[in-house]
Amino acid sequence: MRESNLLQPDKTGLLVIDLQQPLLEVMWNQQELIANVRRLAEGARILELPVLVTEQNPEKLGPTASAVAEVLEGRSPLPKMAFSCCREEGFMEALRSLDRGAWLLCGVEAHVCVSQTAVDLLDHGHDVHVAADAVGSRVRANWEAGLERARRAGAIITTTEMALFELLERAGTDQFRAVQRLIR
Repeated sequence: MRESNLLQPDKTGLLVIDLQQPLLEVMWNQQELIANVRRLAEGARILELPVLVTEQNPEKLGPTASAVAEVLEGRSPLPKMAFSCCREEGFMEALRSLDRGAWLLCGVEAHVCVSQTAVDLLDHGHDVHVAADAVGSRVRANWEAGLERARRAGAIITTTEMALFELLERAGTDQFRAVQRLIR
């Protein structure tokens, strides 16, 4: 049974899925997507959340795009060939080692890797939140379908700002002021 539908900083991790340059270049919402992933990554640093990063077929698609990698502070991406992160050898072990029951997802593509990962994480008993403004697909219809698929499976569809303020829990703190600067 769920403890809360709200993200809690001591129980949440950030999962950044497949933000490689060739994939980012064809996203319909590329600029918003990059800006919001950067906000989430910076917010995770401020809030001291664990972060996992994946790269789809990095031998062909290359590393995480520099616009995103620069805010991930040298985290080593987990390479994958499976669309769902959960179906890649070693991913679930890395996830379990962080001991978080809730995962905030961002990345690409909403209707493939993001939605399949969301469904698998839910099936493994995790709470899943998908930041709609920090995920993308090549076309808007696929983005919408991917978010709807994740929602119907039980994921909470959120936004970057909603997620960050849930994780903050209150105003007036140093963390609040730091995150507030990211949003403005």
